[in-house]
Amino acid sequence: MAKKIILDCDPGHDDAIALLLAHGSPEIELLAVTTVAGNQTLEKVTRNALAVATIGNITDVPIAAGAGVPLVRPQIVAEDIHGDSGMDGPELPEPIVELDTRHGVDLIIETVMNHPPGEITLVPTGPLTNIAMAIQREPEIIHRVAEVVLMGGGYSKGNTTPAAEFNILVDPEAASVVFNADWSVTMVGLDLTHQAVATPDVVERFAQQGTQASQFVVDLLEFFGRMYKKAQDFDAPPVHDACAVARVIDPSVMVVQPAHVVVELTGTYTAGMTVTDFQGRGGVPRRTQVATELDREKFWNLVVDAVAAVGSN
Repeated sequence: MAKKIILDCDPGHDDAIALLLAHGSPEIELLAVTTVAGNQTLEKVTRNALAVATIGNITDVPIAAGAGVPLVRPQIVAEDIHGDSGMDGPELPEPIVELDTRHGVDLIIETVMNHPPGEITLVPTGPLTNIAMAIQREPEIIHRVAEVVLMGGGYSKGNTTPAAEFNILVDPEAASVVFNADWSVTMVGLDLTHQAVATPDVVERFAQQGTQASQFVVDLLEFFGRMYKKAQDFDAPPVHDACAVARVIDPSVMVVQPAHVVVELTGTYTAGMTVTDFQGRGGVPRRTQVATELDREKFWNLVVDAVAAVGSN
């Protein structure tokens, strides 16, 4: 039986690939897509989500715009990685998919509450503002969601500051709400996603498919790679967000370990840090599953096969 998910995202090159992976995988039933300000402004990332849906022929899934600013902090964007549009590089089509009129947070709540408990997995791949707001508006969703598999954080590194990963740094207060809620959370952070690099052989696998969707992915990865080389000196770009979707499709794609995770809110130099304790010092419960090791071959097979399925539609 396909696993039902809501993808909460801020497209973003790697969010776009995550969206195509979710749509193209028979193991996933994509119930809704919501957008959140992150890699770029809400207007830009929402337009990008609709463009990706147009490319991927995702016409039967509601897409709604959510939070445009963090809960309490000034907005920051990742123009150095994703460009002015949030998805520079490929030529984006004029969207033929219409935006749902509901607020993204309302769409999350309604979708979860209209399904039996334990059926839906939330997959946030951007700042956690929408998810935190959904908890605040309807606390009951905590008990109805099967699990939260999020891309964000890192137990040994940051990528925007030495301590903090971008998604968590943008809205650490929202992240704290999500990690502290009484539900199952898997953190797919930088220590894992930096293993999911799109090396030239991977890009060639997409190029060989010869479809509109696969060429779109090639264009994404070529621009993403140049920006990652310039900004962070990576030889190939890590495709962070698709890792979270892959975890839902096939949990064996990565190794996880239980840990206690706290989001730092007040540190002068460490705000947004996901402080991770694998030992459970002092008897603290290790409630979060933290991804540590990726089966890279299995991961890229999932993504390549999904994009091929999208391209054949």
